[in-house]
Amino acid sequence: MATSPSWCSSQDFWLNNGLLIPAIGIGCWMGTPGEGEQVVAMVTNALALGYRHIDTVGNEESVGKALKMSVRARSDIFLTTKLDQSDHGRVEEALDRSLRKLGVEYVDLYLMHWPMAFNSEGNATSTSTLQPDESPTFVETWHEMERLLPTGKVKAIGVSNFSIQLLTKLLAHATIVPTVNQVELHPCLPQHSLLSFCAERNILLTAYSPLGKHKFADDPDIVDIASKYSVLSGVPVTSAQVMLSWGVQRGTAVIPKTLHVARLKENLELVHLTAEEMDILDRLHKKPGMHRSVCGFHASALGGSCFGWTYRQLGWQMTTGGVHL
Repeated sequence: MATSPSWCSSQDFWLNNGLLIPAIGIGCWMGTPGEGEQVVAMVTNALALGYRHIDTVGNEESVGKALKMSVRARSDIFLTTKLDQSDHGRVEEALDRSLRKLGVEYVDLYLMHWPMAFNSEGNATSTSTLQPDESPTFVETWHEMERLLPTGKVKAIGVSNFSIQLLTKLLAHATIVPTVNQVELHPCLPQHSLLSFCAERNILLTAYSPLGKHKFADDPDIVDIASKYSVLSGVPVTSAQVMLSWGVQRGTAVIPKTLHVARLKENLELVHLTAEEMDILDRLHKKPGMHRSVCGFHASALGGSCFGWTYRQLGWQMTTGGVHL
């Protein structure tokens, strides 16, 4: 009789403040900011299937609508939202606005979405993005986030898109160590050094785009591993399940997204990879042309940049287009 390959759909990770975060979540960023019924449907379906970790940005009203429709208790859901770059100078005001949109009294995790702040124009050109030494700096913004914890409006705070370089600077001035650093993370951008750095400081890495936007899902090594477990279990195992298994097994939370109910279910069913298979995926990025970002936020301006900061300022070892050096 066929058996499910699932092994850790209910696994949690401990954060450094004693809070538990589900290892597998649903990411709600749909590529562009804005609300929509597809977000409502995705979150509604995810909660019905047993997802307990919802990560939102830019579509909080839609997520809030799904939360209101769900029979799940608020205390059973780990809810993450983010501070936008345009709100670095008004942190609590921005959080209050997010809470109203979500229709909740608190979020479990509040992340600084990016280290750079936008000026009053609020857009992302090299002239309207504040530079690292311009106020509010990410250190100043972090201090404002630290002051949210006693209010009860957040249970944990963290950062997103922070490199070792930026984390080192932040930690030198922080009173509270971030619980989470959410970054692009998949076999073609494994960020091994960042993972080690964060693990040593008890900061959990959460992977967005953990499937690499499916740009290398047909890699022969990934397909071979998926085929092996399909035979062993008697049920189909996908390349996506293999990549998510790798992510969780190496100690990172993962937040894939999909509008398809069948794939939502599959993404909760992971396999236990062998040490050899983990090593194969750890080294996948070493194949020619594979070590790169798959996200669309890279710009050729300034010799390679993102939202007005150069790769050097971000601490990213990349060249134009997000290709890793």
